[in-house]
Amino acid sequence: MLDSDGTTEIQRNELAQSLGCVPSQINYVISSRFTPEQGYIVESRRGGGGYIKITRVNIDRPSLIMHTVNYIGDSIDYATCNANIMNLLHNGSIDKQSAKLLLAATGENTLKALPQPEKDRVRASILKQMLLSLNT
Repeated sequence: MLDSDGTTEIQRNELAQSLGCVPSQINYVISSRFTPEQGYIVESRRGGGGYIKITRVNIDRPSLIMHTVNYIGDSIDYATCNANIMNLLHNGSIDKQSAKLLLAATGENTLKALPQPEKDRVRASILKQMLLSLNT
């Protein structure tokens, strides 16, 4: 549904009627599926029919990698880590081989000896350091 410029506008009421749900459910599903870590900006306007605008963000490689590093923070779970790596791959900021290495280094098997809170902190540290090394 995204235009060539990476944007689409959806009328909430029309989509809700065609799916047989209430408009507020549309907002929740869209905003939870099209997240910033996946490279999307979601804007919505309630009332008067309302709409949801979805935009795919396209920024240069170094900026996207630095944005990802800054977004990670001190801890990141595997699902969010995976989504960030796939976003970088989809945007062409990393190649397939780099994505495989990042996924392997941050995966559950690699960190299985650590307790859960520590896994997410170590995963964040590994991912940030590897991304910074790719950005030099």
